[in-house]
Amino acid sequence: MDVIELVYGTLFLLQIVFGVLGNVFLLLLYMHMLFTNRQVILPDLILAHLTLANTMALLSRGVPDLLSAWGLNNFLDDVGCKTLLYIYRASRGLAICTTCLLSVFQSVTISPGTSRWARVKTQLPKCILPSCLFSWILNLLIDMPTPIFVTGPQNGTNINSIIILKYCSSVSIRAVTALVNAVLLSFRDLFFLGLMSVASGHMVLVLHRHHRQVRHLHGPGRSPREMPEVRAAKRVVALVTLYILLYGRDTITLSFLFNMKKISPLILNSNNIMSFTFSAVSPFLMILSDRRVRTFWKRDSPIANWDPS
Repeated sequence: MDVIELVYGTLFLLQIVFGVLGNVFLLLLYMHMLFTNRQVILPDLILAHLTLANTMALLSRGVPDLLSAWGLNNFLDDVGCKTLLYIYRASRGLAICTTCLLSVFQSVTISPGTSRWARVKTQLPKCILPSCLFSWILNLLIDMPTPIFVTGPQNGTNINSIIILKYCSSVSIRAVTALVNAVLLSFRDLFFLGLMSVASGHMVLVLHRHHRQVRHLHGPGRSPREMPEVRAAKRVVALVTLYILLYGRDTITLSFLFNMKKISPLILNSNNIMSFTFSAVSPFLMILSDRRVRTFWKRDSPIANWDPS
């Protein structure tokens, strides 16, 4: 293993370890909040669903990629490749659907209390659980061809298999089938990306108008950024912005890789690392932007409760 591969493996190890720890911590924390509070806080339910999707993505694809980065390529059989890749594809779809649901929910929550929005706000809580269930069904169905196209490691793999995986192979499929599958996946991604972009734009607009209307109510010693709705909006907008930027980067990088005559190991390794950035970074964005998480951490941390005397 040369120096470049060693650096790549180390960066990948740090990303996966910290990403899994951050998501598992938040998942357990939000589940604790949901079970201990008499009134279910819907954003916590959505965030718990997002951390679950991130954890599934990191474990199903990140751990095999990590082993491959350290030189192990023949550790999965045909069933293992099909199962893990199917879980990864479904969890990736769950992440985009849940991020979209979170942005829509927050956008409706901070909307003006007009009669039109009042009806939407009344019906919205009833749609959270069905929406989460629908996202599972949708992504499990859309990604159902994945186990058909993926197989265990083979002696001879085509260039597309090498780009996507180092430890699994893909079977030859007809161009029409590949095109239909690509169109379905692209339509799903673009639809939810567009919806979350519109919701986030509307949220920023509403907050801007709200700030202009109530600015005179805040004293000189209090910043409008301390308002709870502003903190919640900043968290959602940050998550959506991060996802859109990373999705655009992933699309551009893959287009370069598929059109290269000779695959660049540096670009390939960088793409593998960046593909898990959202799942690894998003929990820490939530921790930094949610005061309840920081309060819980300070209250229950052994360091915070340590008495030197």
